[in-house]
Amino acid sequence: MTTLRTHAHGADSYFDHSVETMPREALAALQFERLRRTLRNAYDNVALHRKRMDDAGVSPEDIRNLNDLRRLSFTLKSDLRDTYPYGMFARPVGALARLHASSGTTGKATIVGYTPTDIDNWATLMARSLHAAGARAGDVIHNAYGYGLFTGGLGAHYGAERLGATVVPVSGGSTERQIALIMDLGARVLCATPSYALAIAEMAEQQGVDLRKSALRVGVFGAEPWSLAMRREIEERLGLKGIDIYGLSEIMGPGVACECTAQAGLHGWEDHFLFEVLDPETHEPVPEGNAGELVITTLTKEALPMLRYRTRDITRVTTAPCDCGRTHLRILRITGRSDDMVIVRGVNVYPSQIEAVLVGRAMIAPHYQLVLQRHGTLDRITIEVEIQSGVPEEVFPSVVLDVAHQVKSMVGITAEVVVKLPGEIPRSQGKAVRVRDLRPKE
Repeated sequence: MTTLRTHAHGADSYFDHSVETMPREALAALQFERLRRTLRNAYDNVALHRKRMDDAGVSPEDIRNLNDLRRLSFTLKSDLRDTYPYGMFARPVGALARLHASSGTTGKATIVGYTPTDIDNWATLMARSLHAAGARAGDVIHNAYGYGLFTGGLGAHYGAERLGATVVPVSGGSTERQIALIMDLGARVLCATPSYALAIAEMAEQQGVDLRKSALRVGVFGAEPWSLAMRREIEERLGLKGIDIYGLSEIMGPGVACECTAQAGLHGWEDHFLFEVLDPETHEPVPEGNAGELVITTLTKEALPMLRYRTRDITRVTTAPCDCGRTHLRILRITGRSDDMVIVRGVNVYPSQIEAVLVGRAMIAPHYQLVLQRHGTLDRITIEVEIQSGVPEEVFPSVVLDVAHQVKSMVGITAEVVVKLPGEIPRSQGKAVRVRDLRPKE
């Protein structure tokens, strides 16, 4: 096969046919070759991985096929916190090119590191992802992901530059200025969290600016779960095609998987990552197409090799061919997190299920919060929805009844619904805070 990609900046294409359309048998062989190197790197250089393999009586050489990976223990987010800051690194700090950190809202931040090779691979995968999303060399890419320790901003930035695009490194905040820059600089691609994309749309409408008449055609949105209903809302209000991108700091950052323009699931880049979908309770593999927890093993990371990392993200995957010709499996949208699930009167509920009901409903804005409280042994949800500007107060009760009815019909739970006035639901410049958990800490 002929590759259209080169590593030169400004290359016209980052669709690498030799890798992205590789037959699955050849792809599996490449994964196994890289897995063996990763296991040796982890065993030789990371004390926690070595101890767990020794405790299980498994050496890197004992892994003789991809299925043997199940003999290894899981890696958890808590492992990075327990070995804070550098205990999971396979390289000394002096050999690293960069450090990032994820939020420490539930304790210490998790520190992740990259060698120069890791940074190069990350830029290449982000360029591949952006190309799959519809971005091209020469495009102006408006990057509203947060810069700094969060991996989103710099991950998208380096990938866009590798693609040969022109980056506007605006980061988050100053939404009025962002709208002016989008219009004045002719951005064709917007990179942001989906909730911030909606905030941009809302502010533009308040200013009387029609972003549907701008040059925007592609939106690359990630860093938080978002429903198909929210995608439709964003596309309609911004006049672009909304593409889902997936990543997490512990594995790399954005660019672990990305939708192509077919919008039929996120292509997981299997030449760099090994994906499993497991039952979160039994830890057994689920049949292809069934929902389970996504578990990822890195195949090329030097500084921070991750073995069977439990993402807690609930999804389904398929290896069925995609119309775009890519053979890498597709992740069929993240529907929630196993640790976000709540039990409401005996019903398992993910916040994303409720979002799918709320977004696009008449008279309410696409901003909401779920308030979790515990009554006895069961969790209870109060849904706070924001009314659209100009809706008279006398219709608030009918809005409450409509939302409660739809949530009952579609999700199967009875929830209290509270109407908030325009602007009362907090806006986010980064990841949206959709859930306020008031349950007692155990």
